[in-house]
Amino acid sequence: MKRSEINMIIKRFEKLLNEHRFELPPYLRFTPEEWKTKGHEYDEIRDNMLGWDVTDYGMGDYAHLGLALITLRNGNIHNPKYTKTYAEKIIMCDGGQVSPMHFHWSKMEDIINRGGNNIVFTLYNATKDEQLDSTDVEICQDGRRYMVPAGQPIVLHPGESLSLYPYYYHEFVIPQDGGSVLIGEVSMCNDDNTDNRFLKPLGRFPKIEEDEPPYRLLCNEYPSARDWEY
Repeated sequence: MKRSEINMIIKRFEKLLNEHRFELPPYLRFTPEEWKTKGHEYDEIRDNMLGWDVTDYGMGDYAHLGLALITLRNGNIHNPKYTKTYAEKIIMCDGGQVSPMHFHWSKMEDIINRGGNNIVFTLYNATKDEQLDSTDVEICQDGRRYMVPAGQPIVLHPGESLSLYPYYYHEFVIPQDGGSVLIGEVSMCNDDNTDNRFLKPLGRFPKIEEDEPPYRLLCNEYPSARDWEY
């Protein structure tokens, strides 16, 4: 992805959040230059990959296969310094975008439609060899449990949510008509480096062509903490 494209997406995301009156913590407004001055008091943000995240899954087609999100809070299963057992994200998806089929070995999560367009999910159980199973899938939607055939579309309207358990393959698409949608995610600790099993191999973070300076740093781009000398 070009840096100019990422910058534009983040600015659109900020606008959508403002429209929904979703306020952000101060660190999400730090400029790249400001990050260079920050010390170890911000290590939790660096170590747990909090902040802005824009991906095209390495496929170069963000308009179809892409996601923009912010990890607002997270623990770290690899570092006992951080004891949070939960995570929270806010996500922007545009009409026509797909979040590709995947599951998590460990993470349980709820996906919430916070407003805008609908979200159309398809779910499958995973087989022992981590392929799509043909068995019926148990759905937990806003406290209601019911069974559906594998792959049957599940539509989340604004305000509705869906619980996703480990080894539940899930994919969602945003209808072409209806604009963008703001999506919430609350979950167990999130580890994008080791806990994503895509049905078809995909990258998690984009390769970036630096055609202009970054507007905001992504969650995997923070500089090391500055050690102040007095």
